[in-house]
Parts: sequence; C-alpha cells; structure tokens
Amino acid sequence: MQNQQMQSQQGQNPNQIANQQTGQLPKVKGPEMNDRDFMNDGLSTCKYITDSLNIAVREASHDQLHTDLMQMLTETQQSCRDLFLVMFQNGWYKMEAEDQQKINQAYQQFSNYSTQFPYPIS
Repeated sequence: MQNQQMQSQQGQNPNQIANQQTGQLPKVKGPEMNDRDFMNDGLSTCKYITDSLNIAVREASHDQLHTDLMQMLTETQQSCRDLFLVMFQNGWYKMEAEDQQKINQAYQQFSNYSTQFPYPIS
C-alpha cells in the first residue's frame, strides 16, 4: 500500500515496470544529445538492422551467405539486448504490465487458432 501511495504521489503508473532513473540526466532537456538519447538511438538502429537482417536471412540463396547473415543477426540481436538492459537498469526504458485478464483472453484467442493448423501440436 505504501509503495502504491509513493507511486501515485510521484505520478507513476502502478502497472509500470521500470527502475528508478540514476540521476545522470539533467532535469531540463536541452537540444544536445545526452547518454539516454545516444542509447535510445542505438537501440532504434539495432532494431532496424535486426529487422533487415531477418529478411536477408530468409531470402539468402547461398549457404555461406545464409550462415554469415545468421551470425550477424545473432550478434545484432545480442547488441539490442545489451542496449536494452543498460537502458532498463538506468531507468530509461519503461514498460506497462498488462492486466492478467487481457493476457488470458489473448491466450485463449490464439490457442483456439491451433485447431486450424494442418498438423497436430505435440
């Protein structure tokens, strides 16, 4: 209860999943890029690259090219994960916890789709 009061006093959403910011950023944001901006830009770029590599991997017709692209994709995905973890640890990346009822509804909806698969799921 006390935690919820602190969150509402601070204007935070109780369903928000985040760490407290480390205090490294200025209170007033100027036009120059700070550490969070650079990390956010890197993460966005990483996501774009993994999306592009994913397409390239699917469409690679040469075995060695496919292997090389898979290696690049794996390394890029790990870089995205590393950037995300640093941002999350510094309180620069926030997520919303979803209501359990909505999760259950989505699970039920997509579970019903399995009856349309051509082969049974074991």
